[in-house]
Amino acid sequence: MIMLRLFVFIILCWTTNSLKAHPLKLSLCEIEYSSKKQKLTINLKLFLTDVNEAIVFDPNSNELAFCQPNESAKANQLLLNYLNRFFYVKVNNTLVELKIKNKNLKGEGDNTALWVYFEYNQSTPLKSLEVKNAVFTDLFFDQNNIVYVHVDEKSKSLMLDKKKSVHELKF
Repeated sequence: MIMLRLFVFIILCWTTNSLKAHPLKLSLCEIEYSSKKQKLTINLKLFLTDVNEAIVFDPNSNELAFCQPNESAKANQLLLNYLNRFFYVKVNNTLVELKIKNKNLKGEGDNTALWVYFEYNQSTPLKSLEVKNAVFTDLFFDQNNIVYVHVDEKSKSLMLDKKKSVHELKF
């Protein structure tokens, strides 16, 4: 079911390439925990125009130049400052500190997405996971944030928005 939703999301994004701006106000977050590897990973997919709008107030700005040779020295810190206001993950009631492990760009034009990857060692068993994803809800009234949570072999999908931006899962 989750793979079907992800496929539909990707197809929707792909088929809207001919439009001037991405019509869907979405972000995608995938959180994965493996008890065997004792690792928690977080992947965020954010439209680059939305990131620029949120940070430098210009959707078409090249000022931060994410993932480009001329990337601004302050790009990561500005991104983290924004994310820390609107996004968090708590594992067993403990806030996970956001530290970017990797990021890359995919897509082209207004449909370019900034993928941000976080990775953490999680040696204690996962009992609860709380996610807040209110990215871009300060900018767009119709912003939706899809969150997929994969814990070992079990998966759960969430839709968070301005009205409901936090969800807690118990394991």
